[in-house]
Amino acid sequence: MKNMAMLLRFCLFLVLSGSLSLAVAQKEYTYETFENDPYNTRIYTLDNGLKVYLSVYDDEPRIQTYVSVRVGSRHDPAETTGLAHYFEHLMFKGTSTFGTINWEAEAPLLDKIEALFEVYRAETDTEIRARIYREIDSISYIASTYAIPNEYQRLMSAIGSTGTNAFTSNDFTSYIENIPSNQLEFWAMIQANRFSDPVIRLFHTELETVYEEKNMSLTNDARQASEALYRGLFPYHPYGTQTTLGDAEHLKNPSITNIKRFFEQYYVPNNMAVVMSGDFDPDEAIIIIDKHFGSLKPRPLPELSFPEQPTITQPVELEVVGLQAENLMMGWRFDGINSDDMPMLNMIRMILSNGRAGLIDQNLNRNMRVQAANASVRNMVDYSVFTLAGRNNRDQSLDEVRELLLEQLELLKRGEFPDWLLEAAINNLRLQEMRSVESYRSRAAIINRAFMNSRDYEDVIRYIDRLSTITREQVVEFANKHFRTDNYVVVYKRQGQPQFEPVEKPEITPIHINRDDESPLLQMVKAATIEPLEPVFLNYETDVSTATTSNNLNVFYAHNDANPTFSLLYRWEKGSHHNKVLPFAGSFINYIGTDTLSAEEIANAFYRLACSFRVQVGNEQTTISLSGLSENMEAAMELLEHLIMDAQPDEDALARFVDSRKKARHDSKADQRTNLSALVSYATYGRDNPRRFTLTDEELDQLAAADLIESLKNLWEYEHEVIFYGPEPIEEITRIVDKIHETPQQLKPTERLSRFTPLETTENRVFFAHYDANQSFLQTVSKGKPYDPEMVAVARLYNTYFGGGMNAIVFQEMREKRGLAYSAWARYITPAWPDEHYRNTSFIATQNDKVVDAFSAFNELFDNMPLSESSFRLAQEQMISNIRNQRIRDTQIIFNFLTARRMGHTEDIRKALFEQIPLLTLQDVSAFNQQFIQNQPRTYIILGNENLIDFEEVERLFGPVTRLSAEDLFVF
Repeated sequence: MKNMAMLLRFCLFLVLSGSLSLAVAQKEYTYETFENDPYNTRIYTLDNGLKVYLSVYDDEPRIQTYVSVRVGSRHDPAETTGLAHYFEHLMFKGTSTFGTINWEAEAPLLDKIEALFEVYRAETDTEIRARIYREIDSISYIASTYAIPNEYQRLMSAIGSTGTNAFTSNDFTSYIENIPSNQLEFWAMIQANRFSDPVIRLFHTELETVYEEKNMSLTNDARQASEALYRGLFPYHPYGTQTTLGDAEHLKNPSITNIKRFFEQYYVPNNMAVVMSGDFDPDEAIIIIDKHFGSLKPRPLPELSFPEQPTITQPVELEVVGLQAENLMMGWRFDGINSDDMPMLNMIRMILSNGRAGLIDQNLNRNMRVQAANASVRNMVDYSVFTLAGRNNRDQSLDEVRELLLEQLELLKRGEFPDWLLEAAINNLRLQEMRSVESYRSRAAIINRAFMNSRDYEDVIRYIDRLSTITREQVVEFANKHFRTDNYVVVYKRQGQPQFEPVEKPEITPIHINRDDESPLLQMVKAATIEPLEPVFLNYETDVSTATTSNNLNVFYAHNDANPTFSLLYRWEKGSHHNKVLPFAGSFINYIGTDTLSAEEIANAFYRLACSFRVQVGNEQTTISLSGLSENMEAAMELLEHLIMDAQPDEDALARFVDSRKKARHDSKADQRTNLSALVSYATYGRDNPRRFTLTDEELDQLAAADLIESLKNLWEYEHEVIFYGPEPIEEITRIVDKIHETPQQLKPTERLSRFTPLETTENRVFFAHYDANQSFLQTVSKGKPYDPEMVAVARLYNTYFGGGMNAIVFQEMREKRGLAYSAWARYITPAWPDEHYRNTSFIATQNDKVVDAFSAFNELFDNMPLSESSFRLAQEQMISNIRNQRIRDTQIIFNFLTARRMGHTEDIRKALFEQIPLLTLQDVSAFNQQFIQNQPRTYIILGNENLIDFEEVERLFGPVTRLSAEDLFVF
């Protein structure tokens, strides 16, 4: 009866809102626009102060949306840091309208939990605290019987939204959705509801997730180094005195009361914006947004003031210790993003480090005087930071890296850089703008950043013009004034065992999951009749043009009518499995010159042309790509051909290159993700596996520069394909390729080489490797049956239902119910080639002492998959909606065609999926699980701390344990 009452109340709300819509529709809306705005943005300000940015771009029937609030960790109360980030998590828990099956019964329980947490955080006696937390846990379980976890995500899935996410920074918080263009009304209604009436439910299990995220950050060396840099630069400002994830002690003592107060202070329309770019009518969109968001009540914002930061008069030296390779970072403090400092800082960054032709790029990276180095600008509202960073070569100290970076700064201060570098930087920025304009996602992101950083929009769209007025004299004067040798902070990231206390997670009772319950709101959204968008499938005969060069190279072409840029790719069915030298040759080509041009001159030439090339060597394919401004395409093609065909052996460069690669590979062995990848490869294929199929250090030492050059040059003699996306017609491209891309009349054939076959999974077994971190990385793998195209549809539907996202069973059970992880997923992977096998796999990162719990929970889900008709229908409808709304563009048209050809399809596979998925049932997915996953043998993979794992229990439950060393995982 209560559900019915809620439904009736909500229907009444809809009736009232409908009449409101009529009233709102008769309002006259004014908006700002700006001449020559590449994004054609309208900027509205509603009566309550809410900013609305609308940028129409109809390349596909979707809308990228942001709802952003100018509040971040800078606004956290000093006694409860991490609050802005934690509240971001809680904004996904629903309202009194959705996320609950009985708000009247749930509300008093949530009040009790809030009151108990206030007592808990004030109590210091350990035993009393434990008793209070047990009471919180007990009441939380009862409260969970009224909650509907993840109903927000289910609502978003029901309207076809993808990319549900949010992020919190120092200055802002943003909430992201990508919605179909015919679902704007429901999106606005749901968003306005959660921004006006958020309910803090399922609090203590979400706190477990935040604990895991904090624990992950404690062994994230880059994050720890950045936080140290900010501590040095901002000793009296929240940028330096508190972190976005918060202090561990504060996370252990949360305050729901403070969180509610935080929401009331900052989540107000005069501190918020709605940003949208995509396919919509702006006149209709503003009415809908005003209808739903216009009732939010504005409030005065708290005024924050912070002490002035002390002048730095001598270098501040700090150290951070972590497991990964050592590196160094220096930072100079400047005024905020809206200051006059910023254009100059960005120009200086490009002169020093633009990836190809900057002083650091050429003098340090290309000459391999350091392992890697760069410059960057970190923009914030109150202050900004200019950084120089580098990693050392073997037998090189971080102090030497520091001096080399400072030397590049001194060159800039003396004006020792070419005049053309400023102009080339502007041209490359304009190229980036061209590409961002032709993407509704990029448009929305750029506009959203403008609001979040409190930037004047006109300054944003005129920014490149402003940069183009900067002269070398101004650069030199600014650099000499601000970049002194005594006013920076330097952080040495040393390699070693970090000393920290992980955030201990209290024991909790897994919450109740109301998997099949639905709020009246979700029922109404699902029942609504909205005219569906019709899918658009690729027609390979018309969308992809083909031609043949005089040397019988196939040219695959798609037309670019959006902007004057091009992408050209040469692709071979030859990769590292054919020749171990190829990956190293593909990298080495960047460090050598030709008979007429040095490596530095070649890089400068590409940068001046606003073009770039890249050699990518995969296991079975090699691609050389070239892209940039179409007007410079032929010149860039000739330059690339000249480089490959006339590259000159340079043994000195090779010696430095080999030494650098050996050091980089050695450094990678300290990285947790790299170790996991090597461990999974070993567990999947055995000792002879793709990760170990590479040159040893001894083999690297035996390389000759001429051999590396020849391995790339020889590619021209083998069959390959040309892939082109650009404005020129296919006939012109074929002619240009014929003229510039010189190949023999008779090309050698290439055949696919499948070198490694996954091991049969005939019995349970465990592979373990030690890594001393807060969390264990856990994975399971099982070899499935050979590829069968008839399985594709049900496998994809199974993935969406079971393991694929926030609505999936795995996420609900592992994160929401048990609080075991920040992220967890499972997939039945479709092979990339028709002669390969399917593979079942899962992943979770959790505390070392939760290994048994995590694997046991996964096994329970695999072997007794929960069945929910409502969850299944959502997964099914989400897949259909995504196909309806997806539009394949650019080079992806050609790659879609080539993938279909490789897998034996003659038409867009989405067409078959669109026809098959509606016919599948939950019983089909259950049968799929029973046949291919349930009670199947599994290979369990553990990368964790051997001192904290109960191996006897692991072996008893999951099979014999094989311990692997670094020598087993790596050949270098």
